Amino acid sequence: MFKKILLATGAITAGVIGYKAFKNVHRMPLIGDRAPFFSAKTTMGTVNFPCDYSGKWVILFSHPGDFTPVCTSEFMAFAKYYEKFREINTELIGLSVDNIESHKSWLLSINEKLGADIKFPIIEDKDGEIAKKYGMLQNDTKTVRAVFVICPKGNIHAIIYYPQTIGRNLDEILRLTTALQVNIAFEVATPANWSEGDDVIVPPDKRAYQMSDEERKEQNITCHNWYLCTKKLSKQEIDEKLKK
Repeated sequence: MFKKILLATGAITAGVIGYKAFKNVHRMPLIGDRAPFFSAKTTMGTVNFPCDYSGKWVILFSHPGDFTPVCTSEFMAFAKYYEKFREINTELIGLSVDNIESHKSWLLSINEKLGADIKFPIIEDKDGEIAKKYGMLQNDTKTVRAVFVICPKGNIHAIIYYPQTIGRNLDEILRLTTALQVNIAFEVATPANWSEGDDVIVPPDKRAYQMSDEERKEQNITCHNWYLCTKKLSKQEIDEKLKK
């Protein structure tokens, strides 16, 4: 009897501990969710996110730590692509659990030693609260390489995660952001390996397959089967609509 009571007590205690641990876990935001709000210090002043970026697309990304080789290479790449993102109304903002002084010293070192000028802010997240909100802490005290693409209304449209040892591909992040904007601006989807100037996909609900040959010709649509119709969309058309 006494043994049964001990087992029951142990089960209850484990349950309480498990519940408390569960309460402390932040659900990782998903595609389609509103970007979790936060107010924080950055290398360029205080930011209220995503409110301060209303009307703009944002790449919110985290890195494991300042003064580390892979992260340094990434920040040099982000600096190189900074203007390309701004051409499509997209801002960059970084984050790690390092403090402001560390961020600023690191950026100064990158500028002096490697010639890269970082023009976007980096968030100070010493207690890791912002990282927890975004699921950037995974089995470690350091932030993984997370990327969140957030639209002008503050909603998350894409999420990418990289391990600490692998640097990000800026061409892909730029391609992804452009594709998301094309998707909204032209009401189309993009196929595998799409890049600007390639054919895009006409969504099935547009019923392109049921159009006459003449109608499809007028709209530059080609139907390969009832479930796959594509159309021409030039880089010039994209640039005119996205790069105003």
